[in-house]
Amino acid sequence: MVERWLLLIFFALSFCLNSCLETMPQGQPAPPSPSPSSSPTEKKLEYNLHKLPRSIVHTLKIPAQSQFIVSTQVSTRLKTVEEFAVSSQAIAVINGGFFDPDNQKSTSAVIQNGQQVAKPEDNERLMRNLDLLPYLDKILNRSEFRRYQCNTVLLYDIAPRQQLPPTNCQLLDALGAGPQLLPFITLREEGFWDGQANRSMRDPLGYNQPNARSAIGLTSDGSVILVLAAQRPDVNGSGLSLPELADFMKKIGIEKGLNLDGGTSSALHFQGETFYGKVNAAGEPLSRSVQSVLLIQSIKKPEE
Repeated sequence: MVERWLLLIFFALSFCLNSCLETMPQGQPAPPSPSPSSSPTEKKLEYNLHKLPRSIVHTLKIPAQSQFIVSTQVSTRLKTVEEFAVSSQAIAVINGGFFDPDNQKSTSAVIQNGQQVAKPEDNERLMRNLDLLPYLDKILNRSEFRRYQCNTVLLYDIAPRQQLPPTNCQLLDALGAGPQLLPFITLREEGFWDGQANRSMRDPLGYNQPNARSAIGLTSDGSVILVLAAQRPDVNGSGLSLPELADFMKKIGIEKGLNLDGGTSSALHFQGETFYGKVNAAGEPLSRSVQSVLLIQSIKKPEE
């Protein structure tokens, strides 16, 4: 009798144990353990001052793939770089392309936010200038600084105006100027120089003469560097020639470079202070209003 009860209890316990195991959840993953925060170090703008024998050169480096973007802006009236900075709330502004001060129309092509906002073909003083007719095809295909949207990545380049954007890239901004300074100087190719014996010398930029110069360049990792080569008030005939400017840019790591409008147009505004390129006989800086600029602005990254 006792053995029968023990046997019944054994079967009951076995049945309960099997039933309980079948009703328990099997193979459920453990909740993920929290991982430490890994926000990247914020990249910063790099401003430097270079004292050369005949020039004071200001440079501003914009790191690649950072929270800073370089874009274009053009105005219907001439404005100082300070005015551009205030109206756009930009961190930095450098003067841009060429323009005609008589009619205040651009002689350089400008694309802003994917839209053509200035083009040399609209400047009748340029298009009807018989002296420029032999060079017009080169003038209309001068080099420009570009900003592309390539899928989710922003890229910068320097290319001739008529060159198509890379595959799967949208051209957001472009500012024409010239000539290219690196990898080589394209004076003749862009209609800035003609030294043929049977023609009068064409040299509107005074390429081999010292002057105030503005430029923009790209490094191997895609960073952008703004360059303002200012005249020294303590040195007569100061400034840099275009070959000297190209050599300087190469020494600081620039692989592609573009000359911007120079002389009295040269100016760089950074964090509330403006550096001018040209000085008068008394050594005082000269300010000039311009039509187009390149802006440095900070964009807010999406919250994670």
